Amino acid sequence: MLAGPLSLPETFAFDAAAPRRGEMARADLRDGFASWRLAWALARLDLRNRYRGSVIGPFWMTLSTLLMLVGLGLLYARLLGLSLGEYLPHLTVSLVVWNVIAGMVTDACTTMTTAEGVIRQLRVPFTVHALRSVFRNGLTAAHSLPLIPIVFLAFGHLPGPEAVLALPGLALLLLNAFSASMLLGMICARFRDIGPIVANVMQLAFFLTPILWKPELLKDAAVWLPLNPFYAVLETLRGPLVEGHAGGLTVWVAAILYSALLGGLAYAFFVRFRGRLAFWV
Repeated sequence: MLAGPLSLPETFAFDAAAPRRGEMARADLRDGFASWRLAWALARLDLRNRYRGSVIGPFWMTLSTLLMLVGLGLLYARLLGLSLGEYLPHLTVSLVVWNVIAGMVTDACTTMTTAEGVIRQLRVPFTVHALRSVFRNGLTAAHSLPLIPIVFLAFGHLPGPEAVLALPGLALLLLNAFSASMLLGMICARFRDIGPIVANVMQLAFFLTPILWKPELLKDAAVWLPLNPFYAVLETLRGPLVEGHAGGLTVWVAAILYSALLGGLAYAFFVRFRGRLAFWV
């Protein structure tokens, strides 16, 4: 006969009415960022496996970007009536940064589903998988970044001191990449149709964003460009490097607001549905 009610250790106590979602989500973020070395190692392993048997590996992306720069540069410089020295630096930065944005957004859709085996078998913070996606795409993008200084030197375009303003723009890009990996990774794990929709949206956004064309071509209508979140983030990097200015206060305010909105939405979704992710994948 028991003398009193059975008591469990505190670590096994769970109150369904107060599941402490926020506390568990913050612990996941804290432990995940503390395990960034694991995410880095997994990202490098992903690249090795992706290009196994390839001779030049990730430099295929560099070669592809170079061919696009040559082909599109010669064509659109003629169509827009611009000299190569004026147009090609703009196109180079735009295309390289856009490839980073598009790659990270598209890859974000499979952040959690590609880690299905790990999620179901090991107790690893979900944040590690988001960091893994950011690192993987960052390593891939690093192979194309040398094209920017090469084109700048070839055409005598040397950015001034304002080029350091591209560093905050890079920080915003990485923040958005992490937020997108968390948000889209979870949504696409639940609804598998979202991935193809995102791919189609990115294809449309490529033509609606001033990448192949310059914002000045819109004349008075250019004031509406900051409503395009891709343009706002892109311009925080391109403006200091190509145009020689910070991109404008409106662009920075828009980029910060979009980043805060995406980050807040990703955090709210992570807090609410983190506990269901293992069942969705």
